[in-house]
Amino acid sequence: MWHIANQKYGTNALGLQRVFGLGSYNTAWQWLHKIRRAMVRPNRDKLSGIIEVDETYLGGSKSGKRGRGAEGKAIIAVAVEDKGKNGIGRIRLKHIEDASADSLSHFINEMITPHSVVKTDGRKGYNDIEQSKLYAQVVNQLHDMDLVHLVISLLKRWLLGTYQGAVRPSHLQYYLDEFTFRFNRRRSKSRGKLFYRLVQQSLNVYPAPLDTLKGAAFDFIVERGKE
Repeated sequence: MWHIANQKYGTNALGLQRVFGLGSYNTAWQWLHKIRRAMVRPNRDKLSGIIEVDETYLGGSKSGKRGRGAEGKAIIAVAVEDKGKNGIGRIRLKHIEDASADSLSHFINEMITPHSVVKTDGRKGYNDIEQSKLYAQVVNQLHDMDLVHLVISLLKRWLLGTYQGAVRPSHLQYYLDEFTFRFNRRRSKSRGKLFYRLVQQSLNVYPAPLDTLKGAAFDFIVERGKE
């Protein structure tokens, strides 16, 4: 955990196997996934204030339609706190089943405190949020979503750089959790605090035996320059 917390951009299983001289790649892979399970604090606080929300797609190596509704691609919902002059606050990422109103509403209700201001690009999938009256205001700003788009760009660059873009769809949420854990603590000057937080959270999550870590027998690839 100390090694992982001290890697600014994270590490992959092959790198972990090499650093610790492990005889099995699978052992390193299991360790990483067990630790990723601890990167989300149980009952963590929701985002608040002004929040930008959007979706993005991963899985460029598969053919199919581009944009919303793209076939064979994973959909990720993204929420970002807008702190004004202080830039980006905390973020939340979630692998969702589809971009329907139900999925997007559930994501927003799960991740954002009621009475916050929610900024979207105005697509129909967010209509239920606007009509729910749970939030102070739902702002439709198609061309003013710079913060959430920056986070999406950084996420894709991170997946390509650290994991060469190869991520199993069934494991995607745990990679998103790692990115969130690192991003939300990016201003921390003490690696020791990150290590302490990771150890602390590992004591508060359920065990992750091997059969819960196994996923689908295929990967999708995030190609450079593509979604």
